Amino acid sequence: MTDATAEPSREQKQLFPGEQFISTVLDALETKTAMSGKLARVYIMRAAMAGALIGVMYLTYYAVIAAFAGVGSGDLVAIGQIVGALVFGFALVFIYFSKSELLTSNMMIVSIGAYYRKTTGLRSLRILGLCYGGNFVGGLAIALMVAGSSILSGDVGVQMAAGVEHKLAYVADGASGWLDLFLRAVLCNFMINLAMLLVYNGRIRDDLTASIAMIMSVFVFAFVGFEHSVANTVVFTIEALSGNLDFGLALGNLGIVLLGNFVGGGVLIGWYYAYANDARRLMGKRRTGAGA
Repeated sequence: MTDATAEPSREQKQLFPGEQFISTVLDALETKTAMSGKLARVYIMRAAMAGALIGVMYLTYYAVIAAFAGVGSGDLVAIGQIVGALVFGFALVFIYFSKSELLTSNMMIVSIGAYYRKTTGLRSLRILGLCYGGNFVGGLAIALMVAGSSILSGDVGVQMAAGVEHKLAYVADGASGWLDLFLRAVLCNFMINLAMLLVYNGRIRDDLTASIAMIMSVFVFAFVGFEHSVANTVVFTIEALSGNLDFGLALGNLGIVLLGNFVGGGVLIGWYYAYANDARRLMGKRRTGAGA
C-alpha cells in the first residue's frame, strides 16, 4: 500500500491529478495537529485573528450596502450588494496570507486526514473546537469594540440588524426554513473550500490569481446569500451586545449552519477529493488482478 504523502509516479499523476493537493493538505494537518496540542495558545491566537478579520470585513460589507442605500434605492442598492460582497471577499485573502486559522477550511483538512487515517476523531474535534473557540474570541473582541463605538448608530446598524433578522427567520420558519438554511450552509463551505482546493493544488503559481480565486468564492456566498458559521457567530455576537438578539433562534441557526458547512467543506470537497485521488485503490486493484 502506498503512502498518501509519498512522491506520486508518472502514471499516478495522470490518473490522480490532485495528489499535490492531498499532500499539501496532509502537511497542513500535521502542523495544525502539533499546534493544537503543545502550542494550543498560539493556535487559538491565530484562530482569533481569523475571527477578528471576519468581523471587520463583515462590518465593512454592511457599511458598503448602507452607503449605497443612503444614496438611493432600487438599482443602487443592488450595486451596493455586489460591491459589498466583493469587498467581503478580501476576508479570506487576509486570513490566508496572515496564516490565521478559520474553522470552515479546517473542516476540509480534518476530513481528508480522517480519510487517510492521519488523524483521530478526538484530534479532529480538538482542532475544530479550539479553532471555533478562537474564531469566537476574535469576533468577540471586535464586537466589544463596536459596542463601545458609534459604528452601528446609523444606517450600518440598520442593515446589520436586517441581515440578522433574515438569518434568524430561517429557524423561525420551521422545517422548510431549516432545510433552506442547511443547503445554503452546504453551498457556502463548498465554495470556500473550492477556493482552497485551487490554492493548494499547485496549479496556481502566483498570489494574484490565488487572491482572485478566494475573493470570488466569498463573493458568491455573500452575494447569493449562503450561510457561514463563523461569520454568523461574529454578527450574532455584535447584535447580542446591542441587546437585539433572540439567543434561541441564533443558537438554532449556528447548529444548522455548522452541520451544513461541514457537509459542504468536509464531505463534498474534502472526502470527495480524498477518495478521487486515492492512489492506494489503484495499487490494490493491481494486486488483486495479479493474484487472480
